[in-house]
Amino acid sequence: QVQLVESGGGLVQPGGSLRLSCAASGSIFRFNAMGWYRQAPGKERELVAAITSGNTNYVDSVKGRFTISRDSAGNTVYLQMHSLKPEDTAVYYCTVGTYYRSTYRFGDYWGQGTPVTVSS
Repeated sequence: QVQLVESGGGLVQPGGSLRLSCAASGSIFRFNAMGWYRQAPGKERELVAAITSGNTNYVDSVKGRFTISRDSAGNTVYLQMHSLKPEDTAVYYCTVGTYYRSTYRFGDYWGQGTPVTVSS
């Protein structure tokens, strides 16, 4: 099985920064991509950022503000968030999946989530 553990969330004021971390363990050799989703109350879970070898992708609303990265072993993924806005408030989830050409496939595995609240 796959275990994903997110950390780093919290309360931050608008314009602030947070760095989220996700440690993956278990049978992750089948996957070549990792990503971050977020889900705000009453809204669908949204893919925020994804990474695989040589490729990163971001939803338009976070481009230029968020950076996804991972370690050389590929078992830890980070989301560095700058210039946070109230609309970034959500529970952020880590996941693993696959990438081929320009398509990521996620959704089978999730961490417990780490909440991010951006508020004055």
